[in-house]
Amino acid sequence: MTDDPTREAGGQAPATKRELDLGSREITPFMRGSLGFGRTVFRCFTRVDMAGLEGLPSTGPLIIASNHLSNADPPLIACWLTPALGRAVHWMAKQEALEWPIAGPFLKGNGAFGIRRGAADTEAFRLAKRVLEEGRVLGTFPEGTRSPTGRLQQGKEGVTLLAIRTGAPILPVAVWGTDRFWPRGRKVWRVGGRVHLRVGEPFTLERRTVDGRREDLGAVTARLMVRIAELLPEQYRGHYASAVEGAREA
Repeated sequence: MTDDPTREAGGQAPATKRELDLGSREITPFMRGSLGFGRTVFRCFTRVDMAGLEGLPSTGPLIIASNHLSNADPPLIACWLTPALGRAVHWMAKQEALEWPIAGPFLKGNGAFGIRRGAADTEAFRLAKRVLEEGRVLGTFPEGTRSPTGRLQQGKEGVTLLAIRTGAPILPVAVWGTDRFWPRGRKVWRVGGRVHLRVGEPFTLERRTVDGRREDLGAVTARLMVRIAELLPEQYRGHYASAVEGAREA
């Protein structure tokens, strides 16, 4: 994603915009039933350990930013964080999934919105920005994809740009144990073990000016990722392990 993803090459804004139907910003009866079912499924297959779900923002735009280990991460976060927030969480999903006969209506009914496969970053950024401009909650994974090792990867700049452009606070979230519960490449869950979810304090990002020069986006993104890393056990901190230790010693 470029420094200004809302513009195409040549500095011109995109000529057309997709219509986006986000559905309800509140938790609907369908969502409530889906989330309750999801929590029951998790508890039937694994032990669930949660912390930090108290006193979360109930109004205004919010970016959930989590590490990403497994396909189990989005439903785990949604099933516990959505009721705690008291409003819908909107996740990006591939457009094809929203058109599937059963999965599509289910995903839409739970707040997901579609991005076309191969679509430019400009479209994804514009739609995500729209979610926040409407005062809703956006679910994100700043790493961009699941970690192949379980350790935190270097964050991408898209979520950082969204936070700076919209002023939306970020809610850092850490998950672990999901990599063992539903490993990459495995079609079924493993029974047993424990999955963990930790929620930190909301914070805002801004691009600082140091010695008269605007801070590099990579440095801003690193501050975001350190907030997530601080919530993780040491063995999961990966790229940001030394930064967490440095912050504690400072």
